[in-house]
Amino acid sequence: MNMPAARRPLTVPEAVAAGFSLDNCPIRDVLNRIGDKWSMLIVVTLGAGPCRFSALKRALPDISQRMLTQTLRDLQRDGLVARAVFPTVPPSVEYSLTPLGLSLLPPLAVLVEWANASHDAIRVARAGYDAEGV
Repeated sequence: MNMPAARRPLTVPEAVAAGFSLDNCPIRDVLNRIGDKWSMLIVVTLGAGPCRFSALKRALPDISQRMLTQTLRDLQRDGLVARAVFPTVPPSVEYSLTPLGLSLLPPLAVLVEWANASHDAIRVARAGYDAEGV
């Protein structure tokens, strides 16, 4: 059985010639969502298990209620988070990761590990840059 040859990434000119544009770039579209200030933290928090809104707010004390609400809606719209409403008085709402959201956890874990391992080096680089007065 012949294995397909590994595909190399397209160069920018090749991508443009193939009809690729930044307007419909899937990488940009996805990274705009998960790369914002709060989405990744919410996904990681929900990775530990379903949470009610108040538990998420306690886990992320710097986020405003409005921003938490909007980010949860955006993540739900993108299919990463599910919202379940329970018929209690008052109604209770629980947020959890969907299978798509769960599939995001392994790549995020790699990024978190890299950030932890690189943080000291980044701080040293920043201090050096700032000392140069550039």
